[in-house]
Amino acid sequence: MTEIVRRHVAALAPDALPAYVYDLAALRAHAAAVRAALPARVELYYAAKANPEAPLLAALRDAVDGYEVSSGGELAHVRAAVPDAPLAFGGPGKTPAEIAAAVDAGVHRWHIESEQELHRLDAVLADRPGTVVDVLLRVNLPVATGALDAVALAMGGRPTPFGLDPDRAEECVRQLTGDGTGPLGRRLRLRGVHAHLASGLAAAEQLAVAEQIVAWSAALAERHGFPLAEVNVGGGMAVDYDDPANHFDWTAFGEGLAKLLDAHPGLTLRIEPGRALTAHCGWYATEVLDVKQSHGEDFAVVRGGTHHLRTPATRGHSQPFEVLPVDAWPHPWPRPAVATGRATLAGQLCTPKDVLARAAADADGLRAADRVLFAMAGAYAWNISHHEFLMHPRPGFHYLGD
Repeated sequence: MTEIVRRHVAALAPDALPAYVYDLAALRAHAAAVRAALPARVELYYAAKANPEAPLLAALRDAVDGYEVSSGGELAHVRAAVPDAPLAFGGPGKTPAEIAAAVDAGVHRWHIESEQELHRLDAVLADRPGTVVDVLLRVNLPVATGALDAVALAMGGRPTPFGLDPDRAEECVRQLTGDGTGPLGRRLRLRGVHAHLASGLAAAEQLAVAEQIVAWSAALAERHGFPLAEVNVGGGMAVDYDDPANHFDWTAFGEGLAKLLDAHPGLTLRIEPGRALTAHCGWYATEVLDVKQSHGEDFAVVRGGTHHLRTPATRGHSQPFEVLPVDAWPHPWPRPAVATGRATLAGQLCTPKDVLARAAADADGLRAADRVLFAMAGAYAWNISHHEFLMHPRPGFHYLGD
């Protein structure tokens, strides 16, 4: 935790908790370091789905080349937050209305998920004479045996709703090129391939997958005789909730991408991390309401819970945290405290699944009224949570270091 966050949370009144606290200065420094580790021919897009808070989007602007959005709502929100930024539009269920809105908004790149999506986009463009858009075909590529077995989330390399099977991608290329006669080539300009296959890969595994994606894309372009300008190898860089100090090795990743690009002069690579850019800049701060024993185990009940921070329930992990002790205890009754050496930190919801950290040794000695700061809450946290369940108050939002 940064000192600015610790001081800020310590100064908050109890009724100002829970709260999300973001260190924007730390975010800008981290994003700048990521950008510096990447070769010039690698474009860095931020996947807005990870955390679309407008101050975070703005803080990233100097370090990223653009933003990846996956709905009409994200498109409008990101366009308003960073009006000048290039946008890539992805997602497997684009509606006709979203497609029309994205065309009118001047989306920079389209990630095409299906043959029907190609036709829908072409139909919208038919009503806008002279408009040509740049597309990448999202392909669900097979990868080397076992390459994705250990990942937290797999979006490719197996049956999924995402992207085109390789044979259907070949057919789409024929419709987009066809030696200049492809029926969809007049308004849709094929730039290359997109293949976001997995989330949770370390640098070496990310590089191995990127090499396979580029090799397949280069062979596709050679077979069909079109210039391969771009390959988007996706995001999903690993974030380790069990060991917050274990960061993705951006230096090694950048060096590996540089070697890959050396073998493909003229090619531009694009990556679109989300969690790996913002996770470490956010904290969910709350206080302990009660501590009690149940069948020999200690439970600390905190304000808020997984309706604010769903990440640990979704991923099945314990969210890392730090305790800020509060010495004052204004009540005449004894102060409840953890007595067994560890405790499960649970929220206020009427479900046993409302657990933020389970049997945590870091909770030894935790007392009612102490404050808890859950780390790594800068991505896939508030924005994926079920806010209205039990209708508890929403958390506050604090942006520091702006």
